[in-house]
Amino acid sequence: MPNSPLKLACWNYDRTRPLIDGRVKPKGIDLHIEMMRPQHAFAKLLAPSDFAVAEMSFSSYIALKAQPNCPIVAIPVMLSKMFRHDCIYVRRDAGIKTPADLKGKRVGTIRYASTGIVYIKGFLQHDFGILSRDIRWFIGGLEEPVKSVRPPSAGPDVEVTLVPETETLDDLMARGEIDAMFVLQLPPSFTAGATHIVRLFPDYKRIEIDYYKRTGIFPVMHTVALRKSALDKNPWIAKSLYDAFLAARDIALNGLYDTDALHLTLPFLIDYVEETMRVFGHDYFSYGLAPNRTSVDALCQYLHEQDLTPHRVSPDDLFPPGIE
Repeated sequence: MPNSPLKLACWNYDRTRPLIDGRVKPKGIDLHIEMMRPQHAFAKLLAPSDFAVAEMSFSSYIALKAQPNCPIVAIPVMLSKMFRHDCIYVRRDAGIKTPADLKGKRVGTIRYASTGIVYIKGFLQHDFGILSRDIRWFIGGLEEPVKSVRPPSAGPDVEVTLVPETETLDDLMARGEIDAMFVLQLPPSFTAGATHIVRLFPDYKRIEIDYYKRTGIFPVMHTVALRKSALDKNPWIAKSLYDAFLAARDIALNGLYDTDALHLTLPFLIDYVEETMRVFGHDYFSYGLAPNRTSVDALCQYLHEQDLTPHRVSPDDLFPPGIE
């Protein structure tokens, strides 16, 4: 029997490159891969297309699973994980020295319900007592004007302002018309060294390590999802794809800890790897639900607390059975 053809949309990570270049091939699947930025990949399964598999926003997936007749099914490939304490930027003159100072402030963001922002709102609530309704939200494009969309379910007491299509968050911040930004991309003004903008947590790495040690949460940003129609026809493809993603990840990680020749263009790569193993253990970029349950359950909780899902989704309902 010939291999089943499937089309995958994902970004060019080191942990997907062995799939992209063919060093890893999923058993029984003729996989055709198109590389694209994550936001473009997410859209491939949320609208008609010829893609059967795609990288997917984890918060978007959980929100879909909270509704009846979810059209996609994820496998527990935690394709992107990132702490987000470094993504809070404030104006120097806004009087924001601690998270408590965010109360009543005007905060810009691009997508109120994106996974990274949900985690930020989650740790602000649980570590610092700052609720979503304590902030005045401004939604717009970071460096390019966009037509903003009001969150469908931000909660009854949450104040949301849509930024005009002629404006950007970076410009509003520069003029002092907002006090802070929660953004997952680096703001142009920050990278240019503008004096008005700083991180709320300048020592974010220390804070993120402490956060992980206290909570066990290494935030999962993206997963990999399949169209349910494709999985219904061939249930075995979920395990085949999971095993292939796992093998590709292992190739990437095994190449990092090599003192013969540096695998990446980072002078202190070996020190970074050894420090990472001291903090997270040797399985520091784990896939599967079991080692990621704390992080997944936290995201399910935050989405419900922030009125982004009608009920709290269980991590056990997110992935097909039989995939560990």
